[in-house]
Amino acid sequence: MHVLADANLRLDASPIDYVLLAFYFALVLGIGYMARRSVSSSLDFFLSGRSLPAWVTGLAFISANLGAVEIMGMSANGVLYGLPTVHYFWIGAIPAMLFLGIVMMPFYYGSKVRSVPEFMLRRFGKPAHLVNGISFASAQILIAGANLFLLASVVNLLLGWPLWVSIIVAAAVVLSYTALGGLSAAIYNEVLQFFVIVAALLPLTIVGLVKVGGWQGLVDKVTASPGGDAQLHSWPGDNLTGFGNSFLSILGLVFGLGFVLSFGYWTTNFVEVQRAMASKSMSAARRTPIIGAFPKMLVPFIVIIPGMIAAVTVSEYVQDKQVLLDGGDAPSGVTANNAILLLMRDLLPNGMLGVALAGLLASFMAGMAANLSSFNTVFTYDIWQSYVKKNETDGYYLRLGRLVTAIGTVLAIGTAFIASNSGNILTYLQDLFSFFNAPLFATFILGMFWKRMTPTAGWVGLVSGTASAITVWLLSQAGVLGLTGQGISFVAAGTAFVVDIAVSVGVSLATAPKPEAQLVGLVYSLTPKESLKHDETGDDAGWYRKPGLLAGIVLILTIVLNIIF
Repeated sequence: MHVLADANLRLDASPIDYVLLAFYFALVLGIGYMARRSVSSSLDFFLSGRSLPAWVTGLAFISANLGAVEIMGMSANGVLYGLPTVHYFWIGAIPAMLFLGIVMMPFYYGSKVRSVPEFMLRRFGKPAHLVNGISFASAQILIAGANLFLLASVVNLLLGWPLWVSIIVAAAVVLSYTALGGLSAAIYNEVLQFFVIVAALLPLTIVGLVKVGGWQGLVDKVTASPGGDAQLHSWPGDNLTGFGNSFLSILGLVFGLGFVLSFGYWTTNFVEVQRAMASKSMSAARRTPIIGAFPKMLVPFIVIIPGMIAAVTVSEYVQDKQVLLDGGDAPSGVTANNAILLLMRDLLPNGMLGVALAGLLASFMAGMAANLSSFNTVFTYDIWQSYVKKNETDGYYLRLGRLVTAIGTVLAIGTAFIASNSGNILTYLQDLFSFFNAPLFATFILGMFWKRMTPTAGWVGLVSGTASAITVWLLSQAGVLGLTGQGISFVAAGTAFVVDIAVSVGVSLATAPKPEAQLVGLVYSLTPKESLKHDETGDDAGWYRKPGLLAGIVLILTIVLNIIF
């Protein structure tokens, strides 16, 4: 870590850049303070009182995901692997986001649950609920730590502060606005952050392309660089998966990433679902992920392309890229995670640098605030209220929510140091998703479409799936399984999914199911179709507000992008 503070990696910020940054932080805290005035109950704090319009929740939905993983992780992948990284968007996000809007959101919004673990409680009972609540809360703290570590490494590069000081200062800012205004503060800041991030990254892409001589210039330079031509075509993506075989690579991408990891992340990840649940109607809730899918499919152009430009223009990468590809430590001290920062250092004039840095800090704060606001909801409602103190006043839970946000921040400071040991932050996070999200998705989808699945199967399947993913990961770390790169998380996720389904089916056939009357609204075949329909009058009228039509447009555009690239 000490290498980052070396002069060659310090960003040369001027007073104007610091003024812009200070203005941005004042704005963020101001939004937190304003949002506080609308928080009078725990529902306001945790779910914005279900009052927000679809365009606000749609942008927040994408911004909550446009955190450190997206920007540092995807640009790091751009440096190492090039265009195959687009699979994380076009295969690994869009189909699942559309499925969430069309199929899953009517269940979530219609059953009025406050969180994903609460859905588990109603479908499977307490043991599954507790297992899910604890595993989700742990995952959020680990992921918040990753966002916090990256946020701190930017502050460390900018000001040269020691990493631990940067981590504590960065944590304090996010804590102050999330604890003040709850979910509304997080969501309104996410909408602001979305525009700031685009304003920061779009000029970087354009200036970078001009510097390398346009698209053709980039193609020529990438072809001549270590890794060669494979970095310019999204399929079959062998370099990304680390499988030596194109058929297995495509299978890993479509099943491991496109189905298990992506559906597991987008449809059961409460961080995302919480944004849609804050909408003011069922129609708005369904449109939230679909509206988010429009900008989502264009994000690769402002995060992956800059990584590819950095790989062929930044002097440190030009000399050390082969070492990084081989998994070694670069003599210059850079890692793939530094791509965007190094590109900013080389390309942006002062003033623009301030905007760009505000955009980067915005993205990590959005990611971390999203983790904290979902952690406090799940801990307060699903663990504390359900198992520790049941019948307290609403004010008690509101105060507890604020306290838990602070505790979560302190824990995230601890997990930030775990994340600091990872050379590619995206690989670290994909591993976490394979442990926590893949088995949850298996349990969820089976429970939603198969009424015979029993409460015991709910928690046993979940535990077995998680254990099997961790086992695959440990075997690959020990060198027993010859997997490298991000192929590990695809295999771990696929294994968790298959093991969870197999165990759940076996246990269900040996144990007693819940009576059908208790499953109405929770199992597809037992839920009256009227209750899943949404209103098409007033604010929800008009062809451009039909979820099915919007989803169809997104799907066609995504297929076209896959064919072009």
